[in-house]
Order: sequence, then C-alpha cells, then structure tokens
Amino acid sequence: MSNLKIAVIGIPGKWSTEVLGDALEQRTGYRLVLDMAEVTADLADGRLHARGVDLTMLDGIIVKKISQEYNPNTLDRIELLRLAENKGVRIFSHAETIVRMIDRLSCTMTLHNGGIPMPGTIATEDIEAGVDAVERFGGAVFKPLFSTKARGMCVIGADQPEPAIRAAVGAFKSENPMMYIQQRLDLPGRDYGMVFLGGDYLGTYARVSQGDSWNTTIQDGGKYAPHDPPQSTIDLASKAERLFGMDFTTVDVADTDEGPIVFEVSAFGGFKGAKEGIGIDAAGLYADYAINKVSKG
Repeated sequence: MSNLKIAVIGIPGKWSTEVLGDALEQRTGYRLVLDMAEVTADLADGRLHARGVDLTMLDGIIVKKISQEYNPNTLDRIELLRLAENKGVRIFSHAETIVRMIDRLSCTMTLHNGGIPMPGTIATEDIEAGVDAVERFGGAVFKPLFSTKARGMCVIGADQPEPAIRAAVGAFKSENPMMYIQQRLDLPGRDYGMVFLGGDYLGTYARVSQGDSWNTTIQDGGKYAPHDPPQSTIDLASKAERLFGMDFTTVDVADTDEGPIVFEVSAFGGFKGAKEGIGIDAAGLYADYAINKVSKG
C-alpha cells in the first residue's frame, strides 16, 4: 500500500464517484471525496482548501465529475483547480483540457478541425438560420452548449408548417442564445461508448434504445450491451481522443450508411457503461493509472 494522497472530485454518494474513492482507498489507504462546491481558492496565501485540507499539498486529484449539470459556472469550478495544478498537484485530466471539452461547441470545433466525421452541425444565433437548418437537414436535434445525458435537448421535425418550426426554434433560442443544431440521423437504435485510458483503447459498450425514444441514454430507458467494433472504428475513436489528451475518456460513436461518426469525446467518461456493458473495472484501472503517474512524478 502506498502513502500517496489522491483525492476525488465528483458527486459524493453517486456510484461512479464513490467506487473511484473506494479504489484509491484500497490502494493507498487515503480517501477524500469532494464536491467542488466545498472547495475555496485563497489566492492571498495560494491555498485551495476544503474540509480543512489544503488540496495543493496532495499528490493528485482525479476529476470524476465537476458538477451535477453542466453550465458556464462549471468552467469557473475547473479554473479553481489550476491553482493546485500550478503548485505541482497532478490533475486527472489537466484542467485546461477539461475546459476545452465542457463546452459542446468547443469540443465540436476541435473534432471538426481535426478531420473527425460528425453529423451535419450548425452553430448560430440567427433564428432564420435555425429554421433553414431544420428544413435542410429534414429534422434536427437542438442541443444546449452545456449539458450531459441529453438534458435540455429537443428534436424539431421538418414535417410541420414553417410557422411551427419557427416557433420551436424561437423557444429553444430563448433559453440558448447560441444555438447548437445537429442533423437528426437515421441510426439503428444504438450508439457506442469507446473507452480509453491514457490513450490506450480498453473496449466498447453499446447503448441500445428501448422503445421509441429518439436517444439511447440510460436516463431514457437505454440499456448497455457489449460491442466489438471493427479496427477502422477503433482507429477513428483513437484519433478523436488524441485531439484532447484526456487521461480517461469515452468517445461516443454511431454507425451510419456512410460509415462511423463521432458525436463527442467525454470530459470524464463513463464507469457504469464500462462495468455493465463490457465488465471492465474502469475505476480500479484509473486508480492504478493515477498512482503510477504520480509515483513517477
């Protein structure tokens, strides 16, 4: 057992956060699981503290979840971690890397500029351009820039009168000034989470839609299942994740008639899909990885 001190930032009480805390405690004898809402940055004395612990004195911090729901305030929470990182604490993954991935548009631009195939995507503040996107795509999915697990997303179909489309686009814009719009694709009722640790491919699980839900998220009834993708798809996902350099991530991929496409690269990655879908103890592997990195300095 090592004497390293590695904390977990996440949602205390949630399975994925606690199982990572358990894995680190089993290996190091140290356990500290925090919500970022507990963390205070004191720039006067250079301390980042919570529960009486100066986080700048830790060996490492693994960020499993930065907040329950993504929003612009999430970016501020990540900025606090840069104080500890500047003091030499190893953050998994690097704070600036996480920042690039929390904002859906930032992640998309990186993937697009890296030559990664994605659904047709429009980013605009113009309602006319939003209406045109729905009609041109034959239906579109409107997504908030800060969200996870399909929260706040809506489908606007092209099979309705133009005034109804305009009203729906306007309603979305009222909550999302910069509209992120993706072509709704005819997918086979499943997509895939391709798991990477330290750039190494670990395996793939499928999220399979149940019933008539337009998305495959577990919150909307989707189920996990194993999947064995071809090497070409693994290579595509690997290319996508290398654009960000995350320590642990999941690349969301789907098959289309034109070949595989990437929806996003996750800022944190999913433990439950890896566990239930393909039997991988991602928390244990991540703990071992972090311990090894911190030990080497």
